[in-house]
Amino acid sequence: MSIFNAAIFALSLAVSGETKSQPIAVRYAEGVVNGFLTLRTTTGDLVAEGALLQTARGNEVTSRLVFHFHDGSVHDETSVYTQRGRFRLLRSHLVQKGPTFPMTLDATFDATRGSVTVRSKKGGDAEEVKTERMDLPPDLANGLLFTLLKNVKPDTPGLVQHFLAFTPKPRVVKLEITPVGEESFLIGQATLKSIHYRVHPELGGLTGLVAPLIGKEPPDQHVWILYKDVPAFVKFEGTLFNGGPTWRIELAGPRWPDVK
Repeated sequence: MSIFNAAIFALSLAVSGETKSQPIAVRYAEGVVNGFLTLRTTTGDLVAEGALLQTARGNEVTSRLVFHFHDGSVHDETSVYTQRGRFRLLRSHLVQKGPTFPMTLDATFDATRGSVTVRSKKGGDAEEVKTERMDLPPDLANGLLFTLLKNVKPDTPGLVQHFLAFTPKPRVVKLEITPVGEESFLIGQATLKSIHYRVHPELGGLTGLVAPLIGKEPPDQHVWILYKDVPAFVKFEGTLFNGGPTWRIELAGPRWPDVK
């Protein structure tokens, strides 16, 4: 699954102290963003370079998370949402292709209409195209992970939100989100503190009961957010597709070529 599915589990968070599911209140309105990102293994090996590209027109924001892998694979997720009082996802488009991914995936959905179209292909098999109508909850947060977490109050306890996953069949997954605690990190000589969040996907139903027994239960995702002065994303650890390895997303600093 994305972080954003990016088949990581992306998420939406509530700002109240109750464990309930609802769109997040807008504390910091979004605007233009061009952030450089790296994707690494948990041991630090670089597997892809990427960016978070965002533009805003009125109350409607378009956010795109894209990673280009060294083997030519691409993870590209675009989400469009509004920020009128609360963040509300309108539509999303996820593309995953290349040798990194076990399945070529092109999934789009309109959250307001409940229309979902999934194009998938495994190896040399013919492409499968499935379109269906779904009753989608208002707090879907595909592709909005960093934005939503920045708008959660740092003292917020447990949260429950939802995410539309593709395996390739679309399925609404409940996310149980809890703060783990504060963790320090360094910027230059300065020591700063972030809040570490654990995101637990809850499958529910018979599938949820059976999944742990057969080793198919999705792993937890982890996100670190800095709240001092101005909220900022620090780090993410999780999977980008169902059954995939755990990768780490971090901000990338520019490097300048040596001039002789």
